Amino acid sequence: MIIAIDGPAGAGKTTVAQAVARALGLCFLDTGAMYRAVTLIVLERGLHPSDEEACVRVAQELALSFDSEGRILINGESGEPDIRSETVTRNVSAVSAHPGVREAIVAKQRALSDAQVGLVAEGRDTTTVVFPEADYKFFLIASSTERARRRALQEGRLEDVEQIAADIDRRDRLDTTRAHSPLRQSNDAIVISADDLDAEQVARAILDRVRSQS
Repeated sequence: MIIAIDGPAGAGKTTVAQAVARALGLCFLDTGAMYRAVTLIVLERGLHPSDEEACVRVAQELALSFDSEGRILINGESGEPDIRSETVTRNVSAVSAHPGVREAIVAKQRALSDAQVGLVAEGRDTTTVVFPEADYKFFLIASSTERARRRALQEGRLEDVEQIAADIDRRDRLDTTRAHSPLRQSNDAIVISADDLDAEQVARAILDRVRSQS
């Protein structure tokens, strides 16, 4: 069984997907972490995020997997918390916009899926590109203001909420307008607004739908 969850930056996809995966005893696939891993290595090697050839080369050669807690491993080594840095966050949209990078990472995502009995995947294009035939598809939405507030709370940066909101708006524009695999709502995805729901409530809504149809 594959449950795919998409949505914009800061909508709470990761927390929700992890909760759903734990409840159902399925593997959790953080597709965004894979693009962050590529971005981290690109930056560590002194390469430029706009250099598509270099970014694609990194994406193709990296061995990406996840530990038992769903944390990404880069060539067998933990990528946390480095992939969550502000520098990576500012550059991941540029790196992930390259078609060759997305092709390389999507292939790795599907390979990881093939090795599992079932999984919960979250990202920007899991319902439309990576797993278009997923058993269940969900699309989380929330206002940029609410997403910025939650991100600021999560990172302990309440004083930076306006900057975080601006960064989220910028990522939204990049993610929705890129030529290859843009963020968009699948026609058959169930839309859940997270503005007035916490992560536990969103996860419960998804679990109720899955269990009622299983």
